[in-house]
Amino acid sequence: MKAKVQIWHNSRCSKSRDASQWLAEKEIENEWVDYMKSPITTSELKAVLKKLNISAFDLIRKKEKIFVENWKGQDKSELEWIEIMVQNPKLIERPIIIKGDQAVIARPLENIEKLF
Repeated sequence: MKAKVQIWHNSRCSKSRDASQWLAEKEIENEWVDYMKSPITTSELKAVLKKLNISAFDLIRKKEKIFVENWKGQDKSELEWIEIMVQNPKLIERPIIIKGDQAVIARPLENIEKLF
C-alpha cells in the first residue's frame, strides 16, 4: 500500500507546488487542503500544531505585511495566536505535510523525508 499524506497549502505558493512535485516523484499520494479557500478550524489548527510539535507563534509567517502591521512585538497567548491564524490564514507557514500523527513544514523540502 502506498503512503498517503495531506498537504496544507496556499495554491499561490511555489513551495507548495515544489512539495507536491517531490511527493509525486516519490509516488506518494496526497490530499490537498487549500486553507485559503476552505478555512481551517481552531481545533484543526491545534491538532496540526500538536503533530508539528511547535507553538502557534512558531507557525506564523512573521514577514507577512499583515503580521508586521498588526501583531509584531506583541505578546499573545497560544490560543490568541491560533485564533489570529484561523482568522488570517495567510499567516500560516506552508506547506505543511501531514502523515498520521506526524507533520512537518516542508521548508526545506527535505523535511518531508522525516515522515518516511
